[in-house]
Amino acid sequence: MLLWLMVVTTGCAEPGGGDKPMDVDHGAAENAQHGRIAVVVSTLNNPWFVVLAEAAKSRAEELGHEAVIYDSQNDVAKEAATFENVLSAGYGAILFNAVDSEASVANVRTAKDKGVPVFCIDREINATDAAAAQILSDNYAGCVELAQYFVEVVGEEGTYAELLGLTGDNNTSARSKGFHSVVDRYQGLKMVAQQSADFDRTKGLEVMEVILQGSPGIRAVFCGNDAMALGAYQAIESAGKKDQIKVFGFDGAEDVVRSIADGKISATAMQFPKKMAQQAAEFADQWLKGKRDFEQSIPVAVELVTAENVSRYGDYGAKE
Repeated sequence: MLLWLMVVTTGCAEPGGGDKPMDVDHGAAENAQHGRIAVVVSTLNNPWFVVLAEAAKSRAEELGHEAVIYDSQNDVAKEAATFENVLSAGYGAILFNAVDSEASVANVRTAKDKGVPVFCIDREINATDAAAAQILSDNYAGCVELAQYFVEVVGEEGTYAELLGLTGDNNTSARSKGFHSVVDRYQGLKMVAQQSADFDRTKGLEVMEVILQGSPGIRAVFCGNDAMALGAYQAIESAGKKDQIKVFGFDGAEDVVRSIADGKISATAMQFPKKMAQQAAEFADQWLKGKRDFEQSIPVAVELVTAENVSRYGDYGAKE
């Protein structure tokens, strides 16, 4: 009853009566009390991000809030337009998976200026004073462990290729740096190709086809995510080299977990998108109920998935 009285009193304070639309800041405050949460993700063209988005939405709804998913389609301009629309609509919180670590900062700052908290999921932005919190996989450490297994499987000599993700995403650099912090210690392992495939399966296929034409004798390929790993494997299989070239991914996508079980892909690093998304939704719920002190960066450990332990994983996480 007290909450209802507070909302009515705020509305009646507007000149011209309670029916007059509120300005953005007041509207955001009112909708925060009612619990409207926007889930803005980089793309829904990748099953991993679909799981991330749906897990965030589902948990927000379990907590009693209205939640709507928005797809940025890996387009910074579309992401900015989505933020503008979401803020105009007066959402109380935003669960956010950024397109670009640098370019997306402005959107988060705009939301903060409007009094709307942004909780980043999986992808980091290059600011520590904009988002309310950032819930991120420990990409570097995960790729250190993956690289150690890479050397174990491939050996200490031979040539390999690397498929990078989006150039504007910090996850791309963190994963590559973690991988190379181990592999570069072995002088006999030579990287003969390194190209971006934008975390995309189709581009992973196309880029891998080109790499195979120039470097047919490679022994392995490290892919910055599982979508690219699946594309790369498709190209390798079509070239008749599936027994020659080992494929390594990162994400823990369901298709790759099955491929590891089937002996097609060597390993991946399991992120936990459901865990990260649910945590973000819970933080938003806490914000809407008055909590303001959140840790800025919250790392979530990843786990190496191989043929030896693959039976423990599935459905974008560890089996219950």
